[in-house]
Order: sequence, then C-alpha cells, then structure tokens
Amino acid sequence: MALSGLIRVMERAARKAGGRLRRDFGEIEHLQVSRKGPSDFVSKADRVAERTIYDELLHARPDWGFVMEEAGTIEGDPSKPRWIVDPLDGTSNFLHGIPHFAISIAVQEPKLDGSGWGEVTAGVVYQPITDETFWAEKTRGAWLQDGRLRVSSRSHLPEALIATGIPYGGHGDFGEWGRIFAAIGPQVAGIRRYGAASLDLAWLAAGRFDGFWESDLADWDTAAGCLLVREAGGFVSDYRGRSQPIHAKQVLAANDSLHSRLHKLLAGALKG
Repeated sequence: MALSGLIRVMERAARKAGGRLRRDFGEIEHLQVSRKGPSDFVSKADRVAERTIYDELLHARPDWGFVMEEAGTIEGDPSKPRWIVDPLDGTSNFLHGIPHFAISIAVQEPKLDGSGWGEVTAGVVYQPITDETFWAEKTRGAWLQDGRLRVSSRSHLPEALIATGIPYGGHGDFGEWGRIFAAIGPQVAGIRRYGAASLDLAWLAAGRFDGFWESDLADWDTAAGCLLVREAGGFVSDYRGRSQPIHAKQVLAANDSLHSRLHKLLAGALKG
C-alpha cells in the first residue's frame, strides 16, 4: 500500500535520525575500551536523534504538540493531534554494541469532548540497523515497507514464542515478573527478552513473536507498537484484560486465541 502523507513525514524523520544513530553505533566498539566509556556518547546520540525528529516533525506540523522521552511534553494546539516519540528504544543495547534498537513515533488524537487524549491513529517503528520500517494507520492495517503484516495464527501455547521485558535495577517488580514467568514459561515454546519493547511489538505484528507481556513502560515505548499489533489483527490489553488507547504500565498482546490463554495464566499468577 502507498504511504500516506502522514506516514511519509514520520518515516522521513525516523530515517534521518536513524542514519545518524547508525553512524554513531559504529563508534561504540571504539568507545567501549576508552577510559571515559560510551555512556556520555550514547546520551548525546539519544538527544541528537530526538532533536532531529523534533525538527522534522515540527516543520511538517507546526501546531502539533509532543511527548518525548528526553524533552518531555511540549504543548501544541489542544485541538490538534500530538506526536509521541522515543528516539532510541533499546538504549542499553546501543550502549553495549548490540545491534537491536529502534525509533518509535506515534500520533495521538485529542478526545472530541476536550477531556484529554484518546486514540493512537498512526505509528512508525524504524529499526536502523536492518533498515526496516514497520508502520500502521488506524483502519489501514499494519505494514513492513509495502508488505502487509498479520499476527501469527498459532493457537496452542506449546507452539508459541513469547517476548517480554525483565525488570532491572530500580525499575519494575521482580516478584510479579517472576510469578508470571513461572506460570507462562512451562506452557510455551520459549520466552525471549531482546530489550526494545517497540520492536517486540512490531515483531509480534509481523508474526515473529506470538505474544508479549511487560509492565512499567512509558507511552513512547508502546504507542506505535500497540497500534501495529491491533492493525495486524492482534489484541492488546492490560493485565486485567482492559483495552486502552495506550498501554504503558501493563501490556499483554497476542492474537485473539493466544491472548485469552496467556491472560488466564497471567491472571492466575497475580492472584497467587
């Protein structure tokens, strides 16, 4: 399917920032052995990528607001949509020279009654190293470049490959995650933790993963990815099974059949 003007704007911004990240990533292996280390360099790469995306999107839609990981919320015309941006999802991977990270950009619409923010209607997840653009628009489906995406058709847990995010120092609930892992792990073909939620969700939309759960995320981690899953025919909810415009604190995603099975296991684990 031909890209809409909006998706073209988002992809252009992601590709421009992604080219710089790709070049910066090539320097990581040299910085790993320096006395200073790569942390300051990566922080700068993150900020430069965000500024690049901001400048591109602001030029295209000057009256739209922003929600960004580094710069926070920048208000725009409250009657217009806003951008939700993660310029480098998978920062720890980038920092350690692991070629698995992405740029995530989404569009969120204001509620018609003016009471806040509602649906996410467009999203792009761009993986700079593989040069893959996953994109979706509400009612237009989910796509990888010009190929239509569908969630996998697997319906049996023993065949399912599930993605997750593991809590780490100061973030997340290790006890809760452990209970969920103990409930789901023995029932499925495998569990993977790759360290970039936006890509996990994009890969779920593409049928590479069959399910996903994670908590303690931010809007910019999940806004585009959740739309990709939904537009690819999947189902996204929180741990109680409720569907919301953006899932951040709790995300459970899969095709319809596996979602119900995973939700039963997850809910049982949290009751224990």
